[in-house]
Amino acid sequence: MFPDPKIPFELDITIQPSDIDELGHVNNTVYLRWVQDAAVTHWGHVARPHEFNSLFWVVMKHEIEYKRQTFLEDDVYARTWIGGRQNRHFERFTHILRRNDGKLLAKARTLWVPISAETRKAVPLTDEQKARYSVAPDQLHTLETY
Repeated sequence: MFPDPKIPFELDITIQPSDIDELGHVNNTVYLRWVQDAAVTHWGHVARPHEFNSLFWVVMKHEIEYKRQTFLEDDVYARTWIGGRQNRHFERFTHILRRNDGKLLAKARTLWVPISAETRKAVPLTDEQKARYSVAPDQLHTLETY
């Protein structure tokens, strides 16, 4: 049995000295890399073998809100989960959190589109895949509380 993609997934993050900018905190662009890393790692965890080899996901839109500064010594992780879908756009949420106090450092909403590994073009998913990789609108509000 494959893991349920609707269960939030957590990824430990190691802050590198190169992630720190001239202001002494993690640069804003690094958060986007963490958002992407969490999504890609989650996909590798839940995708079925035929999907993993035939589908890629590309970002159509990122929305990110920075809540607190993050520093080299912070112990952080990303929590990501899937959201709703509209046509070929699949929503994903990600929170970047500090482990010792649980403070939210940043939160992101990303729209992804599945593309064919062979053609590099957007592809429709089956009804089963749509149900597996998105949640119904009435379930969405509870996911945003993670």
